[in-house]
Amino acid sequence: MPDNRILIRNGHVIDTDPQPYARPNTDVLIEDGRIVAVGTDLSAEGATVIDATDRIVLPGFVDTHRHVWQSALRGAAVDVDLGAYLGILAQCGPTFRPGDVYTATLAGALECLDSGITTQLDYSHISYSPEHADAAIDALRTAGLRAVYGYGTPVTGGGSLDDVRRIRTERLADDNALVTMAYAPLGPSFTPVEVVAGEWKVADELDLRVTFHVAATPVNPQPITALRDAGLLREKILYVHGNTLGDDELKLIADSGAAASAAPGAEAMLGNNSPVAGRLKRLGVTTGLGVDAVTSAPGDMFSLMRAALLASQIADSPRMTCADVLRMATLGGAEALGLADRTGSLRPGKQADLVLIRLDDLSTLTAERDPIAAVVTAAHPHNVDTVLVAGQVMKSDSRLVHADLGRVAQDLRSTAAAVAAL
Repeated sequence: MPDNRILIRNGHVIDTDPQPYARPNTDVLIEDGRIVAVGTDLSAEGATVIDATDRIVLPGFVDTHRHVWQSALRGAAVDVDLGAYLGILAQCGPTFRPGDVYTATLAGALECLDSGITTQLDYSHISYSPEHADAAIDALRTAGLRAVYGYGTPVTGGGSLDDVRRIRTERLADDNALVTMAYAPLGPSFTPVEVVAGEWKVADELDLRVTFHVAATPVNPQPITALRDAGLLREKILYVHGNTLGDDELKLIADSGAAASAAPGAEAMLGNNSPVAGRLKRLGVTTGLGVDAVTSAPGDMFSLMRAALLASQIADSPRMTCADVLRMATLGGAEALGLADRTGSLRPGKQADLVLIRLDDLSTLTAERDPIAAVVTAAHPHNVDTVLVAGQVMKSDSRLVHADLGRVAQDLRSTAAAVAAL
């Protein structure tokens, strides 16, 4: 359980609502896992004090799209295109046993926490059986981060609508819990609209947000238009990628009130056409950032933010700023996941998902003149000193405090070796 009262004292505080802005020498007061005040000289009576002098304090990062189980396949799809990546998944995915899914998902979730990602959508397209799905959920709960478990369809087939119903009703019925649920089918780019309509009906029945990969494909060259024409456009959808879609398609997403996840690192590595994050912003689409796959790209938000920023300097007009990118990595991601009522900013009443970044490391020295630029352009996971999720300290003095990392590393190496041997 979180401490009843925590005072984070004298930090360089960055809030993100409505847009990122920095406040020096500022305190954040937390009670019963929620932010109750942000200001100067707040009372420390009865509180555990965390000294944030020489620290940036900001909302935890929100990763809106990651196949977390692929932590056991890190680097396996570098220097290859999307087709080869999918081939690797088709070969390796069926070899994962439920215990392997648990180990790989736990390791990937802990990697998120270690680097300051406090909220994660796990697009878990490893649901070969109910036991595989249960293993992923168990791992997310063990890790202790805020997570949305996205029940996904494996590349080689598997999963079932009956199991989606089982998980929703028996395991993830509480939408206020730390781990909640979404549905992650193949979507209209890869299945006929008639199939999509049936999947949407189940999602509506279970009151689930839907997320899926989207692109212009032979199945549907204009998948968003196809959804509109079938009466299937709706607000509770998170579209992933969309690099090959025209502006008219992306504008349909904006007009529907739905959201998107851009993964600039993996998209660039796998040749997913031109960058899309800047276009999404320009067209008014609520947008978060996603790591996607550590098989092809780094797994931390700092690398991801820099990928988005650098791509924008070349591809976009107007170019995105550091503040634009940081908002996508925090409040924008929370909005995209439907979680902005509880995370993504420091507004009092929200749950205390926070990150403290050291300013006394060589890579961040003198960065207090512009903390927002420092987070986006200079910081990296090594600088993450403290992480809180719902007011519970998950990382302190640069170490995760609730994880047996030695055991996790041993188990993950065993899983990786077993998968490679098959």
